[in-house]
Amino acid sequence: MSIPVTPADGVRLVVSDIDGTLITPERQITAAAHSAARDLERAGIRLSLVSSRAPRGMMQFVKELKISTPIAGLNGGLICDPDGTIRERLSLEADVARRAVEFLLANGVEPWLFIGHDWLVRRADTPQVHHECAVVRTTPVQVDDFAGHYSDVGKIMGVSADPARLPGVERELAAMLGGGASVHQSSPIYLDITHPRANKGYAAKELAHLLDTDIRNTACIGDMNNDIPMLKEAGVSIAMGNAPDNVKAHARFVTRPNTQDGWAFAMESFVLSRA
Repeated sequence: MSIPVTPADGVRLVVSDIDGTLITPERQITAAAHSAARDLERAGIRLSLVSSRAPRGMMQFVKELKISTPIAGLNGGLICDPDGTIRERLSLEADVARRAVEFLLANGVEPWLFIGHDWLVRRADTPQVHHECAVVRTTPVQVDDFAGHYSDVGKIMGVSADPARLPGVERELAAMLGGGASVHQSSPIYLDITHPRANKGYAAKELAHLLDTDIRNTACIGDMNNDIPMLKEAGVSIAMGNAPDNVKAHARFVTRPNTQDGWAFAMESFVLSRA
């Protein structure tokens, strides 16, 4: 559905999560979302993407939507130009990375390491790795172990086939690492450990700064725990209808689920139509 295109109520930038938000469960951008993105552009409202994915795993959507703004991967640990050139990076301290990996392994959660544009795994033949390869269209680097790879880690992803395991691991690991890391679930089976300042709130503020936009004139939209920091910072905060209740509690608006064109509805109802 197309609507009259006029500047939004103070909004000059939209910072959007990808998985569970911009795209459907089938990892598609719908025709309605394409139309809403074009309406944003015509209204002079810029669109940027932020994700727990590494930037390489974001590029298919950057190209599809013809994004011309910087993007933030690894929950803000890596901020890049649309061509992948790294603008800023925040890395975990090596000792923090080592302790996090050891804790995950002790609790039956498989760690993956992200260093720059590289994705390191201990085993490349697991169903979770095969699934992630299909999702982000990236091939991992297999290593025997992570010893010697703890420098410049932008993100550790803890992966579990048991969704019931991760909330407890999230709480315990966050408490153990204290201020040494930001620890948030990015999906029911993924737990993200990043630099303490590398969260989506930091990412949204940095993207706004790079685009000479006040965070108060920025709308942020997401669906998971790792999106809460940017929802707290945004001038207009929007949770997806498929988000858990604790995420919705941090949003000013709640849109439809991503199975019902919730992203497009949010742009039309809470950004473009608020002129």
